[in-house]
Amino acid sequence: MSPELGGLRVALVLGTAAGGVGGHVRSVAAGLVARGARVVVCGPASTEELFGFTATGARFAEVDVADRPRPARDARAVRRLRALLRDADVVHAHGLRAGALAVAAGARVAAGPLRAARGGAPLVVTLHNAVIAGGRTAVVYGALERVVARGAAVVLGVSPDLEERMRRLRARRVEAALVPAPPPRSTPGPAVRADVRAALGVGDRPLVLTVARLADQKGLPTLLDAAAGWARRDPAPLVAVAGDGPLHDALAARIAAEDLPVRLLGRRSDVPDLLAAADVAVVPSVWEGQPLVVQEILRAGRPLVATRVGGIPPLVGAGERGGGTVQGPESEAALLVPAGDAAALERAVGRVLDDAALAVRLGAAAAARAAELPTEDDAVDQLAAIYRGLV
Repeated sequence: MSPELGGLRVALVLGTAAGGVGGHVRSVAAGLVARGARVVVCGPASTEELFGFTATGARFAEVDVADRPRPARDARAVRRLRALLRDADVVHAHGLRAGALAVAAGARVAAGPLRAARGGAPLVVTLHNAVIAGGRTAVVYGALERVVARGAAVVLGVSPDLEERMRRLRARRVEAALVPAPPPRSTPGPAVRADVRAALGVGDRPLVLTVARLADQKGLPTLLDAAAGWARRDPAPLVAVAGDGPLHDALAARIAAEDLPVRLLGRRSDVPDLLAAADVAVVPSVWEGQPLVVQEILRAGRPLVATRVGGIPPLVGAGERGGGTVQGPESEAALLVPAGDAAALERAVGRVLDDAALAVRLGAAAAARAAELPTEDDAVDQLAAIYRGLV
């Protein structure tokens, strides 16, 4: 039973978001309001347009939290946050930049050099992403990590590597974040598989599905490298990629130039139907936290091949063992391969396509694992307990 939050004033802060982070904040806002909290969501106007926080009963306040460091805009955002957070009992920032700006706004009480305002609210920060870029970007974000580690009362990480990094930076308290996928709106019926495959023109070929934003983090060049190997199979599988993003044109050009058996489907609203039609789902990402698509794949009971990065191993029950492809046991709901290893990815998918019994075992283990994953209520229960402990 979650603690009652009657009257607790909670401020949720986020930056630019177009997917999982915004959806998670909306879920948290709804859960907190249902428990009696008074919630204000602070973020860019575009986030309210996309996620409709006010529909949950929360109040929305526009704050221009940019997607990258911009000194003038950041200074204005800090001033705006300082005014908005003055009356909060707890502030919870989602994302590294939102967390650093909240620290700068004085939204925490602690001894030390980062104490910005006497009597300010304690700050919780959830880190949703790792920094995979190098050079100046890595230096800037490294500095922001140190600010968050020193200024937050609690840091929640969506993956073990983020948690460990915060511990190394001597954050006061570090815990695992819970970022569940929202419950499915519906379950595809038995005719959906045939209908989707017919619409895609798959025929008797295997269907390999990836659902991802077309961006560097998602490892799509490695997927295309593996697809070149799958093209030599008989019959060659169709590799369908659902999603859009900045790499679309470059990926499309390479697919055409190399005549790869890959089709870019664009942004789709029927992901559960696509999963029902797929023979194997592939997540080739360079890094992930607790990706919603992996949770959706598990719920769908589909065989999964994914990279052993970030929060994926705990999601599929693979623990923290070393790299390489998981060969079993059956309780593990995926085959995991190293990021960037196209040969390993090609082999793992080939194993699933060639071994019907393995595919069935993986699918059954995926469905069983999905039943063990935290729910949205579990996530709000965790936060409610943390907030109560802080105030």
